[in-house]
Amino acid sequence: MSRSRIACVVGARPNFMKMAPILRALEAYEDLEATLIHTGQHYDKALSDVFFEELEIRQPDICLEVGSGRHGQQTAKILERTEEILINEREAGRPFDRLIVVGDVNSTMACTLAAAKLGIPVTHVEAGLRSFDRSMPEEINRLVTDSLSDMLLVSEPSGVENLRLEGQPNSAVHLVGNCMIDTLRRLLPRAQQLPVLDKLGLAAGEYAVVTLHRPSNVDQAETLSALIDALINTSSRLPIVFPIHPRTAGCLNRFGLQEKLDEASGIVPLPPASYLEFLCLTSQAKVIITDSGGLQEESTALEVPCLTMRSNTERPITVTEGTSTLIGSDAGLLESLLHDVLDGRYKAGRCPGLWDGLASERIARIVAESVSASQGVRQDSPESSNERAA
Repeated sequence: MSRSRIACVVGARPNFMKMAPILRALEAYEDLEATLIHTGQHYDKALSDVFFEELEIRQPDICLEVGSGRHGQQTAKILERTEEILINEREAGRPFDRLIVVGDVNSTMACTLAAAKLGIPVTHVEAGLRSFDRSMPEEINRLVTDSLSDMLLVSEPSGVENLRLEGQPNSAVHLVGNCMIDTLRRLLPRAQQLPVLDKLGLAAGEYAVVTLHRPSNVDQAETLSALIDALINTSSRLPIVFPIHPRTAGCLNRFGLQEKLDEASGIVPLPPASYLEFLCLTSQAKVIITDSGGLQEESTALEVPCLTMRSNTERPITVTEGTSTLIGSDAGLLESLLHDVLDGRYKAGRCPGLWDGLASERIARIVAESVSASQGVRQDSPESSNERAA
């Protein structure tokens, strides 16, 4: 019997963290063949052999080399090149039976559109997340992707409710957990063995980690200056590690704030870190300050307090159950909550159910069963095969 072909799409660094465990889980099914397609949406020199080695993921099978550009321009290139790949594979007698996309970047939406127009079923991992803020390009990508996908795999209960309200059939929606946390749990022991803290002169649980990159926080001089002042004030009580995003670095220089930052003895500026180095830092921090969506989830899984510099979130479970608090760009509130953390007044959060490191196994099982049903052939899971062998 021929193997069913699954196209797995990535376009930016966070996609790899989500797709790596899914690929491993799919490989456990002998009748499935997973092809990794990298659109090249984000050109990143850090996507080197070391990056793939860290994540324990193979090199992409197909690279589209789209590169950066305006949203419409980039989306059009991804759509055109993905369609060409899908058609060429079909004409060569090697059609894809399903396409899997993760997250909410332009590649997620464009590849979904290409597949849907060619009649290829689409699985969206992280379906149903909503910030309800359509000024965010990611929100548009989520809405379009979910509307065209026939299999919606959800990381938290709010996503199930959002999809229900949008009229998606119950049969299409599956609460599977968070595959990014699968990667975190798999690599955490390795990360914590790295000598990062020793090199920086830090002690576990006695420093903060900051990441800022969103325009609402860094593009206005007044806003960024106030946030830097709040961090400097707090750094007299708690050392602060600050891996600086390229966008933020440009704004710090443009607004004349880099010198002020350099003079703050309690702040440790760093270039962007590798995944394992960064996980080593975040997993042992006293508190995390960020405007990153993924770091909201990781901090909750790690049960580390997270002050989220956004006014909304598509991941509400990190606030209602987890360790995150939304504070917008309010420098005064940031400073106040940092003192709450230091003085033991900050809330205790917990890791949500199904964020257990096994989401990818649940995803692979659902995909395998769906492909099998569509072909009218029973697809055995690795577990059922082992049971029969016994």
